[in-house]
Amino acid sequence: MVETTLGPRLRGDDERGGGRVVSRRVREWQWIGLLLLAPALALIALLFMLPLGISIVTAFEAPGGGFTLAHFAKAWDFYHTDFWFTIGLTLLSTALIALGSIAIAGYLTLGENPAAQAVLRWLYRWPLFIPFIVTAQVMRGFLAKNGLMNHALIATGLIEPLQAQSFLDWRGIVIAFVWKQTPFVALMLAGAMASLDASTIEAARNLGARRLRTLIEIVLPQVMPSLLVGLILSFVTMLSVLSVPIMLSGDSPTMLTVDIAYRINSHRDYGVANALGTISCVMAGLVAWFYLRQGVAQARA
Repeated sequence: MVETTLGPRLRGDDERGGGRVVSRRVREWQWIGLLLLAPALALIALLFMLPLGISIVTAFEAPGGGFTLAHFAKAWDFYHTDFWFTIGLTLLSTALIALGSIAIAGYLTLGENPAAQAVLRWLYRWPLFIPFIVTAQVMRGFLAKNGLMNHALIATGLIEPLQAQSFLDWRGIVIAFVWKQTPFVALMLAGAMASLDASTIEAARNLGARRLRTLIEIVLPQVMPSLLVGLILSFVTMLSVLSVPIMLSGDSPTMLTVDIAYRINSHRDYGVANALGTISCVMAGLVAWFYLRQGVAQARA
C-alpha cells in the first residue's frame, strides 16, 4: 500500500525534475545561439545600422544645428527628374528580369530537349560571377557605336554601317541590369520549380495543356513567392549600383546613385547626398513593405 501511494508521487517528481532539466538545457542552447549570432549582429549594427542612422540624421540636420527639410527641398528641386528616371528604369529592368527568368526557369523545368537544357543550365549562370563594374566595362565594348553588337549586325547584313548607333544611354543601363540580374532570379525560380510535385505538371500535360499554359497557370502560381523575393532583391540591388549608370550613360537624366556621388565628390554636400540616399532607402523600403504585406496576407489565407 505504501509503495502504491508513493509510486505516483515519485514518478511526478521525476517528471518535474526531468522537465526542469530539459528547460534548462533549452535555455543554455538559446544562449549559445545568441552568442553565435552576436558577431554577425555586431557587424550589421556597426557597418550598416550605425551609418544608416547617421545618414538619416544628417539629412534632416541644418548646417547650424536643428531640424530642417532644406536638404530634401534642394534634392527635389535639382534631381526630381532623376528620381522619376530611376524609378522608371528600375521598374522596367525588373519587369524584363521577370520575363527572362520565367522563360529560362520554365524551359529548364518543362523543356523536352536535354541537350538544350544542359547548355542553357551551363550558360545562364555565368553573369552571376561577374561584378557590376566588369559588366559595365563589357557593355561599353559591346553596345558602343563601333562595338561588337553593331559589327555583328553589319557583318550579317541586318543593318548598314551608317545605321549603326550607340546604346550607351538608358537602353544600355537596362541591358546591363537585365543581363546581370536575370540569372540570379532564374536560379531561385528554377530551384523552386524543381521542388514542385511533378504529378500536377504531368496531369496538366495529360489533359492536353501546352507547355506555355502549364507554365503560366500551373507552375508559376506555385513559385510566385520565390519570384517576388528574387525581383525585390534585384530591385534593391539595381537602386544601389553606381558603376553601371556612370560608365554607360553620361547623359541627363541619370540615376540617383550618380547624383549622390556627384554631390559628395564635387560639392562636399553631404546633406543633399544623404537626403538622396534617404529617398532611395524609402523606395527600397516601400518595395519590401509591399512584399511583406503580400506574404502576411498569403499566410493568413
